[in-house]
Amino acid sequence: MKTIQFPVTGEPRDVLQCVDASVPQPKHGQVLVRMLASPVNPSDMMFIRGIYGVQPQLPATPGFEGVGIVEGSGGGLRGRLFKGKRVVVLNQSGGNWAEYAIAPADRVIPVSSHLSVEQAATFFVNPATAWVMTREVLKVPQGAWLLQTAAGSSLGRMVIRLGNHCGFRTVNVVRREAQAAELKAEGANQVVVFDPEHHKADDLRDSLRQIVGDQGVRYAIDPVGGATGSAVVRSLGPGGRMLVYGTLSPQPLQFGSRDLMTQAATIEGFWLSRYMAGIGLARKLRLFRRIERLIRDGILATTIGRTWSLEQVTEAVAASENSDVDGKQLLSISDA
Repeated sequence: MKTIQFPVTGEPRDVLQCVDASVPQPKHGQVLVRMLASPVNPSDMMFIRGIYGVQPQLPATPGFEGVGIVEGSGGGLRGRLFKGKRVVVLNQSGGNWAEYAIAPADRVIPVSSHLSVEQAATFFVNPATAWVMTREVLKVPQGAWLLQTAAGSSLGRMVIRLGNHCGFRTVNVVRREAQAAELKAEGANQVVVFDPEHHKADDLRDSLRQIVGDQGVRYAIDPVGGATGSAVVRSLGPGGRMLVYGTLSPQPLQFGSRDLMTQAATIEGFWLSRYMAGIGLARKLRLFRRIERLIRDGILATTIGRTWSLEQVTEAVAASENSDVDGKQLLSISDA
């Protein structure tokens, strides 16, 4: 079978290889999945670079999510029940960028035939993160403002649609004017252009207060960090809450203690894997059903940019990190 591997961590375009390997054999409690498709996510890029929360066991295969057909089981009730079914594959240690992947049986989820392969492949990471952060952690009330950075990303666009659906308003921070026009056309309530190379933190705070008022921002989500995330911290209003869910900038957050003290503001980390590990099966099933409905309704659907073969992986990862390329990049691995 063909699989993508990296023997050392580093820049994806330099270390990724498409190689031939033997089809792996599942152990008890595991299933063998013939992969159909898997997206290129920012978490995959960090995993390859060795800066993600999970460290690769080298040589390693990337791919935390995707969709495939269960073709074998190492034993166990769930594995036998899932054989022949199309499933979402949530592989905590990677492995989905391959023609065949091994996954724990409790990390695969049967997925409706009403979802396309593309939407099934991108079923979980972004949609679940968008829903859980805004509806289950922050619980942004109707009519309230939510600030988000990197708003032009696939997840950012989901949050905009989710806000319109659930009744909260979004202030969307982007780096380029062209992105601002796109997001306004997609229904963004407000868009602010902020590039830390050309703007000061006070510029963002002043722009936000013109929109939300002198009270400042009450709810914020940030996957960037660095100067952009730090500017958001300084824009938080009384009782403000900020969720940090990514590290797109290599620079840390920098702010003074009084930025939090005087506003009684809080900054919290959010990692979907840790959240999911902390909730019971019943809540997980309800979350899966809700996400599927919202994807089918177009609210949490993923815009696919282009599909690539495994042999084109270096082009796929380059496109995924090119801000001029729209949509989620998807590895198309085999036919359904």
